[in-house]
Amino acid sequence: MVVCGDDGLAHRLAAELRGVYGEQVTLVVPPNERTARPPVVGRARSASAALFDRVVSAAVGTVGRSGTGGQPAGAAAGQHPDAEGVLEAAELTEAVLAEAGVARAAALALVYDDDETNIRAALTARRLNPRLRLVLRLYNRRLGQHIEELLDQAAALAAGGDGGPGTAAEASTTVLSDADTAAPALAATAVAGTGRVVQTEGLLLRAVERPLSGDGPGTGLYTLALLSGGDPAGTDGPDGAGEQQPRLLPDDEEVRQAAGRQAVVLEHVSAPAGGESAAPARRAMTGVPPLGSLFSRRLRWSLAVLAGCVVGLAVALWLVTGIHPLRAFYITLLDLFAIDDPALRQPLGRQLLQLLSALVGLLLLPLLLAAALEAFGTFRTASALRKPPRGLSGHVVLLGLGKIGTRVLTRLRELNIPVVCVESDPEARGLATARRLRVPVVLGDVTQEGVLEAAQIQRAQALLAVTSSDTTNLEAVLYARTVRPDLRVVLRLYDDDFATAVYRTLRTAYPQALTRSRSVTHLAAPAFAGAMLGRQVLGAVAVERRVLLFAAVDVDGHPQLEGRTVREAFRAGSWRVLALLGRADTSSSHVLGKGDRVVVAATRRGLAELR
Repeated sequence: MVVCGDDGLAHRLAAELRGVYGEQVTLVVPPNERTARPPVVGRARSASAALFDRVVSAAVGTVGRSGTGGQPAGAAAGQHPDAEGVLEAAELTEAVLAEAGVARAAALALVYDDDETNIRAALTARRLNPRLRLVLRLYNRRLGQHIEELLDQAAALAAGGDGGPGTAAEASTTVLSDADTAAPALAATAVAGTGRVVQTEGLLLRAVERPLSGDGPGTGLYTLALLSGGDPAGTDGPDGAGEQQPRLLPDDEEVRQAAGRQAVVLEHVSAPAGGESAAPARRAMTGVPPLGSLFSRRLRWSLAVLAGCVVGLAVALWLVTGIHPLRAFYITLLDLFAIDDPALRQPLGRQLLQLLSALVGLLLLPLLLAAALEAFGTFRTASALRKPPRGLSGHVVLLGLGKIGTRVLTRLRELNIPVVCVESDPEARGLATARRLRVPVVLGDVTQEGVLEAAQIQRAQALLAVTSSDTTNLEAVLYARTVRPDLRVVLRLYDDDFATAVYRTLRTAYPQALTRSRSVTHLAAPAFAGAMLGRQVLGAVAVERRVLLFAAVDVDGHPQLEGRTVREAFRAGSWRVLALLGRADTSSSHVLGKGDRVVVAATRRGLAELR
């Protein structure tokens, strides 16, 4: 198998294929001076160590040094031990692909950070080997669908042309996005009580974290994972942290013995139409701003008070003069706009009411002008960035609007969760999405004083730091913790060793707060590896520092599944059949046949055993 890329995902994917599935891998990377590395290396790692000193110097003295072993992560990445061969090339030309053995390879993964580079290489590779299984990393989902159809059609035509049996079946093209894979896990981690949702053709699966009762999760539900007993809130530490180890896909006996322990439980399987996130998503996608957003809250209150005064004056005029209520309201409006005759020979009460109406009319005119100007300004700046409103609370502060941050923002808005974004680059790709979703954005360097305060960090419920720099994410979290020691924080950290050190140190310094670390490559690599082996990975769920995969598997040809019931087709710690595609009411006694296609929850090694 051949893996081509220019960042950490390529190295992680090669290690996944080699270490978990035992495949022979050739890794194609740029030359040393351009080879991708985790963001925290060299000078950045020194800066991170200085940041640790601000937290708890004693803890950093032991944890920080032990996490890295004194060796920069980039050095390890440059000499990848999990690939049969490493080929350095500045450009992925036809000659480079041929030298990497694409013509004889079973699968090729193109995981460059640039969509155009991956597409060009995929077209060349399909010409070199029509039977090749292609896995592309593309951020543009719509373009990815067209490219997938194009390359599959090319493989089918090549199969018909050379008459090779099984060529069309062997060749396939899968387009994946690491951002799409990681965004649901990051969004769910940032908000307490948010379920993990995996949606596929005809099915929606929702998993939640909750403590187990004495009789297990309940009828019709599966326990997908037991969390480590040392971290009952479900925060993610390294394996080995806490009193108990996390356990993926436990059997019934383990579940019964884990009463009171926090677990990830499959809550329900249903049809996606009209799902819980559909309505918020439609509201967020609409381009028409709601009426309440046209005017400020202060102006709305002023207009409401003034309207109350008009009604009060009309009622008073009706009571004083005894005229019909509608006529009283009409005369009051005439008095407001000073277009009625003065009440010179009228009773004193009528004269006083006319004076009061004229006074209210003087107050109404500037308010109407302000409303008109404000509404006009709102329509003019509908495409401009919004500022966080005063008094905002209970929101999520999202740092970074790159590829990952944009997908996370979309997911949070689908869940109808208020968000305030912070971005330093005025040309970031996610700013257009923030404008469309009408999400407040603070432009500025998060490491500068006052930027997080502008995002109302002191009243936020969580901080989600997903910038491309580990140091920036760490510094933002440390500063936010000085403002809110109990703030829930989620960090995107590239280096696993560094993430472990950060996690342990923050838990030591702030034991009362929830701290979680997530690696995008750690979440995405299993999905890419499964696709290279012909598995359709639907989603990945982070369980502390481990990953549980949801995949679609054809029962035909799998003795572990074919002819067994759903209950029998279960191997503890490896895989569990959750549902049949297209059927939300799968019975545990249903016998799996050749024509069935099932959704399984599997560990990485379990997915390898289902080949």
